[in-house]
Amino acid sequence: MPVYFLGRCNGCLRAPFALVDQLRDMLWPRSHVLRRFRVPYIAFAVLAWSILDALLVRHRLDLAAREHRTVPAVREPVRIYIASLHWNNEVILRDFWNDGVVALARAFGPENVYVNIQESGSWDNSKGALRQLAASLNAIGVANEIRLDETTHADEMTIPPPEAGNGWIPTARGRLELRRIPYLARLRNRSLDPLREMARNGTVFDYVLFLNDVYFSVPDVYNLLHTNGGDYAAACSLDFSKPPKYYDTFALRDAEGHEHAMQTWPYFRSSRSRDALKRSQPVPVSSCWNGMVFMPAAAFYGEEGLAFRGIDDSLAEFHVEGSECCLIHADNPASYTLGVYLNPNVRVGYNSRAYQLVHPDGPWLGYLEIWSGLWKNRFYRWFTTVWIKEWVVRNRQSKWEHQQAGRQEKGTFCLINEMQVLLANGWAHV
Repeated sequence: MPVYFLGRCNGCLRAPFALVDQLRDMLWPRSHVLRRFRVPYIAFAVLAWSILDALLVRHRLDLAAREHRTVPAVREPVRIYIASLHWNNEVILRDFWNDGVVALARAFGPENVYVNIQESGSWDNSKGALRQLAASLNAIGVANEIRLDETTHADEMTIPPPEAGNGWIPTARGRLELRRIPYLARLRNRSLDPLREMARNGTVFDYVLFLNDVYFSVPDVYNLLHTNGGDYAAACSLDFSKPPKYYDTFALRDAEGHEHAMQTWPYFRSSRSRDALKRSQPVPVSSCWNGMVFMPAAAFYGEEGLAFRGIDDSLAEFHVEGSECCLIHADNPASYTLGVYLNPNVRVGYNSRAYQLVHPDGPWLGYLEIWSGLWKNRFYRWFTTVWIKEWVVRNRQSKWEHQQAGRQEKGTFCLINEMQVLLANGWAHV
C-alpha cells in the first residue's frame, strides 16, 4: 500500500514538469534547424510590426496636416479674452506678434475680443512696440488694456521684508531672495483683473486665451479652440524653440502626472498620452501650457474662481518648486471631469525658424523620425525611471505636511526638485 501510494504521488509530481517540458519545446524547440530560424523569425516579425506602426502613424499625421489647413466652421460668435505677459520681447513684437494679434482680432471680430497685456520692466523698447499694438487695436475697435510697468526685476528685489514670507525665502546663498513663481503668478492674476471686473458688471467671455511670445497663425488658434470638439477644461498647443525638442518641460505632465520620457516625439511615458499622440488626436495630460492655452472663462468668475499661485513658501524652502501654469490645472475641478488636452496638431514657435520647421508642407515628422522615436521612447521607458526623482520630492512634501496639521499641496504632480529665484536680468536656480 505505501509503495502504491508513493507511485501515484510520483506521477502527480511528474505531471507539472511534463507540461513545462512541452511548453519549452514549443518556445525553444530541440531541433537545431528550428532553433536556428527562431530568433531571425522573431526579429523579422518585430521589425515588420514596427515599420507598419511607423507607416500608420505617418498616415495619420498626413491626414491631420490636411485637416489643420482648414479652419473649423464657427457657427456663432465666440468671445475671447486674450491675456499675455511680456518682458524684453521687442524683436518678436515688431517682427510678428503685434500683427498676429491684430489678425486674430479681425478673424474673431473686433467686438468679440478683449486684449490685456502686462509688460514688466523691460530694458529694450518693448513698451514702444506695445504702444504701437495699442494704436492698431484701437484703430479697428478692439477693447484693450496694455499695462506698461516701469518696475524692473531689480526694483522688485530692492527692499526684501525683514523676514521670510510673501514669496521671499532663505536660500543656500545665505540671504532672503524673491521666488520667481509667485512673482509670475501675481502678473498673471493682474492680467485677469479686467475679466473679473467686467463679469461683475455683466460683460462675460466664452474663453480666455493665454498667449505667450510665440509665432502662431489664425488657423492655429481656431484649431486649438476646437480641440476635442470644444469639450475641455484646458487645451494647449505644443511649443518649440529648438526643434525637434519641445520647449515647456516645466508645465507639461502626461496623463499619469509624469514628466516626459524624452524631449522629442513621442515624448510621453503614459500609454494613454502616447497612444493619442500616435493617432494625432487630442492628448490627455495632467497639465500643459506650451505657448498657447484656451480655458473656459467661467472658471475664473466668482468668489471661487481660479487664480494663479505658487506653492507655499515653507514648502519651497525644502528645495521644491512648481510652475504656476501647472498648479492652475491641479486647482481646477474641471480638469478632473472635462480633462486637460495637448493638441499635437497645433504647434507654435518662439522664433520664426522654429515655427517653420514644425510647419512643413506635409507631415511634420518623417518616417525615420517616427520609427526611431518610437524605439527610443520604448528604451527610455524600459531602462529609465522617474521614480527616484519623484520619490525625493514626495519625501520632502511629506516632511512639510507632517510639520503642521492640515497642510496639503494638491499639485503634487507639478512639483520638482528645484528652487528658482528672481535676478535683475532674469532668474536663476539656487
